[in-house]
Amino acid sequence: MAKQGLTVNLYIQGLRPTLAAFRELPKDANTELRQRSRELSETLATRIQAAAQAEGGQAALLARTVRAQRDRVPVVQAGGTRKLGRHRAPAWALLFASEFGMNRRSGWYAATRYRGSAGRQYQPHSGQDGYWFFPTARAFEPEMGRQWRQAAGAIIRKFAGVA
Repeated sequence: MAKQGLTVNLYIQGLRPTLAAFRELPKDANTELRQRSRELSETLATRIQAAAQAEGGQAALLARTVRAQRDRVPVVQAGGTRKLGRHRAPAWALLFASEFGMNRRSGWYAATRYRGSAGRQYQPHSGQDGYWFFPTARAFEPEMGRQWRQAAGAIIRKFAGVA
């Protein structure tokens, strides 16, 4: 079954050569890199959760689904199959409209009895910019990249003498 969520992988300058260097090191070096990347991911996930709470509405509901993933690079995921809100909609069904907005109504709010309502179900469509997930990730991408490169360099120096 495919994952029903949104995952952001941060752009890190010099990533490929660094990961290639880790292939030459013992398995413990990769384990340590995964642990450090997970710590960085948790920091970013906390910031994204705060942005979602500040956004309000469905984004605040989705804040509970934002979590760090274990990988060699910082990865944060949101969404999934967890049921949220009064109508028990799955998180993945709310995710993209909450992040990117929508110019029409969907789900129960698309019923004919709501046609004359002036309220909005989601914010207006924002194109590819997003409202809370991607802007927060982009804002902290340089800092996270710098911290990851420092951690990777320290791990490489630590394990370089080990065969």
